[in-house]
Amino acid sequence: MDVQRVILIAALALISYMLVLQWNEDYGPAQQQATAQQQAPSVSAYSNSANGELPAAGVASDAAAGVPTADIPQVSNPADQAQGAAAGNANQLISVSTDVLQVLIDPHGGDIIQVALPKQESALNSGEPFVLLEQNANRTYVAQSGLVGRDGPDGKKSGRPVYQVSATDFQLGEQDSLNVDLTLVQTDGVKLTKRFTFTRGQYRIGLDYIVDNQSQEPWQGVLFGQIKRDSSADPSQQTSMGMQSYLGAVFSTGENNYQKVNFDDMDEERFSASSQDGWVAMVQHYFVSAWIPAPGAEYSYQSRKLNGNYIVGFLSPSFEVAPGQNQSVSATFYAGPKDQEQMEATAPNLKLTVDYGILWWIASPLYMLLKWIHSLVGNWGLAIIGITLLVKIALFQLNAKAFKSMAKMRKFGPEMQRLKEQFGDDRQKMSQEMMKLYQKEKINPLGGCLPILVQMPVFIALYWVLMESVELRHAPFFGYIQDLSQMDPYFILPILMGVTMFIQQMLNPTPPDPMQAKIMKLLPIIFTFFFLWFPAGLVLYWLVNNVLSIAQQWIINRQIEAGDTKTA
Repeated sequence: MDVQRVILIAALALISYMLVLQWNEDYGPAQQQATAQQQAPSVSAYSNSANGELPAAGVASDAAAGVPTADIPQVSNPADQAQGAAAGNANQLISVSTDVLQVLIDPHGGDIIQVALPKQESALNSGEPFVLLEQNANRTYVAQSGLVGRDGPDGKKSGRPVYQVSATDFQLGEQDSLNVDLTLVQTDGVKLTKRFTFTRGQYRIGLDYIVDNQSQEPWQGVLFGQIKRDSSADPSQQTSMGMQSYLGAVFSTGENNYQKVNFDDMDEERFSASSQDGWVAMVQHYFVSAWIPAPGAEYSYQSRKLNGNYIVGFLSPSFEVAPGQNQSVSATFYAGPKDQEQMEATAPNLKLTVDYGILWWIASPLYMLLKWIHSLVGNWGLAIIGITLLVKIALFQLNAKAFKSMAKMRKFGPEMQRLKEQFGDDRQKMSQEMMKLYQKEKINPLGGCLPILVQMPVFIALYWVLMESVELRHAPFFGYIQDLSQMDPYFILPILMGVTMFIQQMLNPTPPDPMQAKIMKLLPIIFTFFFLWFPAGLVLYWLVNNVLSIAQQWIINRQIEAGDTKTA
């Protein structure tokens, strides 16, 4: 009978495993991503009027303070915008390619309407670059910039200006940097040059507006930069289980160097702040886009929701160019992965977009340790195993105390059960006898809990390090695991993790309460199911941690059972 039961259970487990595999193949994250890619239009689907809401006049400035008092530039009149779009349709989009960026710029307004990252594939082995910014039927996510104010061309009722450009295709080639100049000559004799500067290996793009005022009157304007995004899901967040990375806007100002303003916040009210320097960003899992105005001025940072899109950006102080003079204003646009070294070199506090939460002070050194181990072993999976081992060694004595307490509880479990049966009806007497046993055998019933609670911040911080590290995206381990940021396609790691949890339970004392004991037996099954769709790197971390805990617990149990009171 027992043999038949084992066979039935094994058969049921095998069938369940095969059903989960088939379900994942039909409806899992990979299939959903493939469907989304098939629906996405090609580059040829773009039009020069794809900018959507366009900035227009209506920005007032406080001339005395030099700080704009109005909101981020409002959209122009629809009729005016249609006129501007018609003029822009005669121009081709400007394509710029570097070693790390593929950018499309619309000459109508000079906005960045697409950023693709050739060093980051959209899917493993797809050969297609990950598209961070785009404007199509499925998604709106673009970076806009311009000059508004009294003489700014973006504030005119005629709509956005159409810039002239010497070519429509620019390649970085063997150069270290590349300038792409968009020019506009206003009717009053003022020449505007909108210059984008691209640098080899860099995800930051320099923006310079050069105003050459050959008119007879002073020229006055305000620089703005804004990011426009709809509320579509994060395409880089490919797992729906566990804690999710933040999706939304972030502002960095002198008052608060990292302030989240999510889409729900923008639904309720506008964000508005003035600050010396600072930046504004749109953040998602692994990737970020950000406008960083030139340092040394007081900027206005604001958000708004318009026509279903969320817009966050900055306004510069009003600046004036005297007749016959030449002056420029500048900003930097970052669009790429959350590369902490590049972000730190781009702007103060920008690397905080790698969000470790309140445990950043633990997570940051753990991340540096993870990178150091990877520099030695050359494999991110081995680096995860290495950092798990080092953390386990650092917490060895704390773990030993917890495991020793649980081992003693396990050793004297039968005696505790005897006392419970003997004094079951007299709870006070049973408690007294239990306390005598604890004092005699030097057992601390909380000894197994408190050390584990102390360790939890470290484990949670390491979880976020693995969750937020873009280095793990498409990073292979060994064998069939080719992407540590994605789920195990055959669920082998989660199943092994569940097995190790079950073994751990076998080594620990059985809870005295029968209901609690049943719940504890179900935990390995619950956690296994929960971890099925977790990124493989995170599951590998938990698996290795469980294996090390089992080894330590087994040694301590043997010492306690043999009467050896030495600490492991």
